[in-house]
Amino acid sequence: MILKNIFYLALSLVLAACVSTGDQQHVYWAGKIRPGMPPIDGNVAIYELPVNDGVSYQDLVDSLKSVSQGMNFVNPAHFSIGEQMQKRGIDPQGIKEVHAICNLSLGTEIMLDHPEFSVFAPCRIAIYEKLDAQHNMRLYLALARPTFDLRSIKNPSERAKKSAQDLETALLELMDRARKGDF
Repeated sequence: MILKNIFYLALSLVLAACVSTGDQQHVYWAGKIRPGMPPIDGNVAIYELPVNDGVSYQDLVDSLKSVSQGMNFVNPAHFSIGEQMQKRGIDPQGIKEVHAICNLSLGTEIMLDHPEFSVFAPCRIAIYEKLDAQHNMRLYLALARPTFDLRSIKNPSERAKKSAQDLETALLELMDRARKGDF
């Protein structure tokens, strides 16, 4: 009976350590959000933010460009998926586009330690419309999370992990400011 109790105690401690390690990894593998932003789901590659009421598509695009420049990001590419769908006779059902966003001073360590991470560069922020919970068409911003992408690299360095987290944090701030129409 004593051995059985010791076994269950040891098993409980091992399971608790696994859960704790998982939680610490979950926290580590995500950027930091600003107050008022929805939490990050560490198991999902995409982080989505609704655009604030009163912020038009043009306001959002202008804000994204202005704020990104102020944060030393460049926007080397823009791909209008909706426009391409229309050219093929498909109704895009709202705005659908992707903006490439790059700040090599934040992502350099990842590329130096793991050149294969280049497949995920530059970072991508999507702007799109879809139905919200009240079935109204609404603008959204979404990010392909760099910390999630880094999980595809075998044995990423600590430096790369920190760099991905810093990059993601900056992109989350950029999105939060853009969704509000900040300049």
